[in-house]
Amino acid sequence: MNGQSEAKPGPSLFRWILWGVAAFGVAAVVYIIVQASTNPDANRGLRAFAKGEMAALQTPSEPRPAPVTTIYDPQGEPIRLSAFRGEVVVLNLWATWCPPCVAEMPTLAALAAHYDGQPVRVLAVSIDRPEDVDRARAFIGQHAPLDFYSDPNMKLAFDLVPPAPGMPTTVIYGADGVERARLSGGADWSGADAKALVDHVLGAE
Repeated sequence: MNGQSEAKPGPSLFRWILWGVAAFGVAAVVYIIVQASTNPDANRGLRAFAKGEMAALQTPSEPRPAPVTTIYDPQGEPIRLSAFRGEVVVLNLWATWCPPCVAEMPTLAALAAHYDGQPVRVLAVSIDRPEDVDRARAFIGQHAPLDFYSDPNMKLAFDLVPPAPGMPTTVIYGADGVERARLSGGADWSGADAKALVDHVLGAE
């Protein structure tokens, strides 16, 4: 020991440190503002609709384009969700072996009827097995104006990001083909809560 005290930072050094901390804070705030303006959460307004029959509604934090999975149209021809670009799509994955799916189907039919003539497509896609397709087709035939679409390989449910956790799962796509919201489980799609949600997405296009 030389008896001398250790050198301490002078006032000027403390000022530089404080200026540095302040500058970092300002930079962080500016970054957040820029990020918010360049990557807006287009779905944040939809969170207000997570109530009543739509209480389980979820909104993605990042854009999720519709999968490119091939499904089959009423004539049995292959088709992809991209064929419905330009329409708000209410995609419902269902099966005849799923009681909540069967129970909510009349409400989906009512939703489709409500938006008749507007660019809204209620797309009920059966994931029934190939041997059960005829039964599923007959069931949908009782719920006009819905048409019968099918995914007998049950691929679409797993190609969603994240995959559908169970049936029924309903996904709302904007006219640009990007997911706006989804709901897992049964719901009354004929009520005011569902219509307010679809109206919002339709009006935002």
